[in-house]
Amino acid sequence: MLKKDIVDKVSAELGQQKQDIGLAVDIILETMAEALKEGRRIELRGFGTFSTRARKPRNTRNPRTGVVMDIPERKTLHFTMSKSLKEALISGTD
Repeated sequence: MLKKDIVDKVSAELGQQKQDIGLAVDIILETMAEALKEGRRIELRGFGTFSTRARKPRNTRNPRTGVVMDIPERKTLHFTMSKSLKEALISGTD
């Protein structure tokens, strides 16, 4: 599903203009991105939780060239789904 699909569905559901819904979706996503950049956790009840985690620095080898590379510490996004979403996915219902 693309952002456009979300905008179309919400616009049809609420009877609002796609431009307004698109702007609202953009604001929501920007707010979420800013919170994650600040290291804050985002909890959407009934959906799940977004947070960042630090990955340790490590050494790896390029299998093609054999060159050893150092990968620095970095942040990754972590999502934990809610219990209700998990149960819905397992049972295959909405």
